[in-house]
Amino acid sequence: MQDAGGAVGTCYLLRFSFISLYTFILTLPEYVLLLLIMDITKILKPDPLTSQHNNKPITYDVRFVADGTPKPVILFAHGFKGFKDWGYFNLLADSFAKSGFVFVKFNHSHNGTTPEQPTDFADLEAFGHNNFSIEMDDTGAVIDQVFSHEFVVPDQEINRERFYLMGHSRGGALVLMKAYEDVRVKGVISLAAVTNWEERWPEPFLQQWKKQGVHYIQNSRTKQEMPLYYQIVEDYYANKERFNLPEIIKKLRVPILAFHGTQDQTVPLHMLHDLKEWNGQANIEIVEGGDHTFGGKHPYEDNTLPEHVELIKERSIEFIKDKEAR
Repeated sequence: MQDAGGAVGTCYLLRFSFISLYTFILTLPEYVLLLLIMDITKILKPDPLTSQHNNKPITYDVRFVADGTPKPVILFAHGFKGFKDWGYFNLLADSFAKSGFVFVKFNHSHNGTTPEQPTDFADLEAFGHNNFSIEMDDTGAVIDQVFSHEFVVPDQEINRERFYLMGHSRGGALVLMKAYEDVRVKGVISLAAVTNWEERWPEPFLQQWKKQGVHYIQNSRTKQEMPLYYQIVEDYYANKERFNLPEIIKKLRVPILAFHGTQDQTVPLHMLHDLKEWNGQANIEIVEGGDHTFGGKHPYEDNTLPEHVELIKERSIEFIKDKEAR
């Protein structure tokens, strides 16, 4: 049993510890105090939007630090055979949020995933019938949502006048095209972007594809044979003015920051150099040793970003700050 002296001593120690903690807290900078009393990163997963194409769902999520200050927005588009929760994308979103951004990423309505199976290609027919018109319109739907009063981020936490697009691979091409047709976009960041669709489709391949009506491509991770119906080619040529990347890049007037790895075996490095040739104002970053995913894979089990992706994040933040300082 503890005697009275022991109890008094314990109370004294507790009082001393509390006073010391209180004194220490008063010495902390204001921004540290904010971090101590709030959730570090808010992760919001609203109800899916509805695509104008076949009423398919567009799932999306939003990450930001709630500190009462308006923040710039980055909307991220995944690439071919990708999805919003692929690999390190959640870590990337968290990292941008902690750096003072509202970060939004989404699944294209026809990317093959479903709300019930967001990381599996459970709807291969939708995947096969995807095309550039669908992806552009889906992206527009998400942009409209960000700019609406129904968006999940409180107005005091977001500055819609500082709105940027970011995308990987086919998603990098998509954000270049979307930035050209949407004046709300203030800048574009592309990662290993395709910059010429027709170069990807040699004429003999197109003829065979048209004859068969479908081309199958194997997913190296899941081993699924994923269909690509010829309709994507027909959609491209029917709307070529909207999707003609070389001409779009030449005419694009918003700031561009484009990254490409020297070891990219999927999209050749010369596409980065083509982009710079077509738009002399574009900022390009050659990532020495970088592959197509810049060190990522799915699933990604590390709790830190790949070295090359950390570099991309830091350079992207510098790019935005520099652009806004002018």
